[in-house]
Amino acid sequence: MPQMGFDMQEGTLVRWLKQPGDQVQRGEAIAEVETDKAVVEIESFHTGVVKELLVSEGTTVPVGTPIAIIDTGDEEGTGETDAGPASQAAQSPAPPSAQPVPAPGAPEPAAPAAGPSAAVAAATGTWPGGPTAPAAVAPPSVQHGARRLKASPLARRLASEYGINLQEITGSGPGGRIVKQDVLAAVAALRGAAPGAPAAPAAPAAPAAPAVPAAPAPAAAATAAPRADSVVPMSRMRQTIARRMVESKQQAPHFYVTMAIEMDRAMELREQLKQLPDVPPISVNDLVLKATAIALTRHPRLNASLEGDAIRVHGAVHLAMAVALDDGLITPVIRDCHAKSLVEIAREARELAEAARAGRLKPEHYQGGTFTVSNLGMFGVEEFAAIINPPQGAILAVGAVTEQPVVRNGQLAIGRVMRVTVSADHRVTDGAQVALFLQDLKAILENPLRLLI
Repeated sequence: MPQMGFDMQEGTLVRWLKQPGDQVQRGEAIAEVETDKAVVEIESFHTGVVKELLVSEGTTVPVGTPIAIIDTGDEEGTGETDAGPASQAAQSPAPPSAQPVPAPGAPEPAAPAAGPSAAVAAATGTWPGGPTAPAAVAPPSVQHGARRLKASPLARRLASEYGINLQEITGSGPGGRIVKQDVLAAVAALRGAAPGAPAAPAAPAAPAAPAVPAAPAPAAAATAAPRADSVVPMSRMRQTIARRMVESKQQAPHFYVTMAIEMDRAMELREQLKQLPDVPPISVNDLVLKATAIALTRHPRLNASLEGDAIRVHGAVHLAMAVALDDGLITPVIRDCHAKSLVEIAREARELAEAARAGRLKPEHYQGGTFTVSNLGMFGVEEFAAIINPPQGAILAVGAVTEQPVVRNGQLAIGRVMRVTVSADHRVTDGAQVALFLQDLKAILENPLRLLI
């Protein structure tokens, strides 16, 4: 299990992309692993043939635990490997349906004197070598050779944990993609069928006594079954969000400053940019990101983070943007926004958002942000306050652009207004500094030609 991030301690094997007997090239993706921030693909460090899969899908193991054996064919011999208990002990308990199953014909532990063959390389990232665990096979629902499935990583993990065959589920997501709700519905259906089955034999008992009125009971039970509670394990991402948000609210003294921004000119500029052939679609969020980057260069104390008893004021503006996922959110980072044009920011924001939803982000894509922008305007939310993303010192919450009455030159008019709220850490900055930042942000968006300079 490779370490993908300096603070990563363990990872969950979501899905194997290769099976025993498959050829694999150095640098080719062999598995999907869920860290505390995202589901990412891990690559093989060797070229050869996959010999054994040592960790089953849905299993969480510490960093450095052997997860697969690749035969590189560099040395003659059987390529036997020591299948000691080290990695077995490292594996976390899993639900019965997701427990690792020893592969048929798995080799017995080799004699220590023989030593591991040089032709067999452990696909373990930072692990330099050592004992490995018995081979494990993946659940049938995700076996190699099945029809190509479109399913989110979270849906695959839940299906593995609950023993659900994804081949039997019709996805409700875009393009028929199977999402979390589809798997939970299948789980609820299975649980609902269980109590209904024993109710059927009650029918022959009806003639034996005047208990005929009991006949409607099965129908009532069948109706009530879909309403049964379901207990869903927290994903690693959800656990991390919970831990970090509790940490933020407990340690950072939040305060909030809100301002309304008239967006008529910004929306007109957006429409004009749409007419240009070489310009990608510009969203309201792209305008906000660019304006935020400009404003932060003028108010660096908001582009800062707490480090013990000191405050680090960042020279570069690395904007993290919140992207909603099936079971949480992630904040990919657009680096050096202060030096990028509106078009460059728009292109990169779109690419990062697509990669985040597809589970293709790498650790370097979501680390190192200096300020976060969270936008719920596309959901019709007019105003909200976000929780600071530690160790950053502030976060900007962006609402929807709505038509509202405004006063211009003493006259009542209808304008397009957007409300934004900064949540800031009072240990890092103060209310007046946040207010000045918002004044600049407002001035930039209300005179949007500055976004093109």
